[in-house]
Amino acid sequence: MDFSDGKMPFLADAVDRVRVEECFEGCLDIAKNCRVQNVRVIRHKLGRRCLIEYELIDDAGEVITLIGKVRSKGTDFYSYELQKSLWESGFADDSSDGISVPEPVGVIPEWQMWLQRKVEGVTATQMLSQTNGILPAKLIAEAAYKLHQANILPRRSHRMSDELRILHERIPLVMEEYPEWQARLERILTASDDLGANTPEPKPCGIHRDFYPDQVIINNSRLYLIDLDLYCAGNPAVDIGNFIAHLQEYSLRNFGDSQLLQEYENALTTRFIQLTDNEFLPAIKAYTTLTLVRHIYISTQFPERRPFTEALLNLCEQQLNITRNL
Repeated sequence: MDFSDGKMPFLADAVDRVRVEECFEGCLDIAKNCRVQNVRVIRHKLGRRCLIEYELIDDAGEVITLIGKVRSKGTDFYSYELQKSLWESGFADDSSDGISVPEPVGVIPEWQMWLQRKVEGVTATQMLSQTNGILPAKLIAEAAYKLHQANILPRRSHRMSDELRILHERIPLVMEEYPEWQARLERILTASDDLGANTPEPKPCGIHRDFYPDQVIINNSRLYLIDLDLYCAGNPAVDIGNFIAHLQEYSLRNFGDSQLLQEYENALTTRFIQLTDNEFLPAIKAYTTLTLVRHIYISTQFPERRPFTEALLNLCEQQLNITRNL
């Protein structure tokens, strides 16, 4: 496989089947006495990161599939150690509650890569159009709560001030591209600041921080949390609000109605509140709205989402109780 990236020159070796087999044999216990059948680049952001799938076969004929995560700025030892800690503290494949993370299997520093076993199943996104979404919604709330209770010390934090800072960095970029919306977007930013200032901040805990349906894989009755790269100390409501905002954005974009998945949202929120406390409800609503504001910017970054940017603008004004001057 011909592969080049100036910031990650070692990728040429990381996708070479023969070289991979030699390296895995010496570095990974799970790959002992295995042949590499196939190497596939899943995602590559030039000069930044790469996701590679490796299909191995052992002497007994069993297929083992691994996912390698590569970063140009260096091996992400932290994410590997976090996932290892979670795996060893109740998130393994045999956990009685059906909530897991993929098994971390090793690190290859020379390729700035850490690896995990690939898990089978479908993302929660793929199940959103099905009618059996309520049970997964409850399990997703339980998974978020379990992560929040894991008590694994994060190395960074995410506060309301960080949430608002991101909006103040991103929304002006939308103003530049759509000057006709500048006044509306300025009002949205002001209202977002007011909302943030009036949202209670409970004692922080470890949160996913990038929690949305694509980050959840469902395999029959077992659920896997994936992509914990942004794990940090924060308000637990961030995860639930972020997830609900993604549901509303997905519903708006695919069904033309942001509230079509309301039953799913209600099941998710109700179960989370059962596990925690009613005090989180205002913060969940606030982070839902602020995530939708961020989606105004995100929608401009994908050609297929641009037709929905104004609909998101309208939705945010509605949720922030902004009256437009017609």
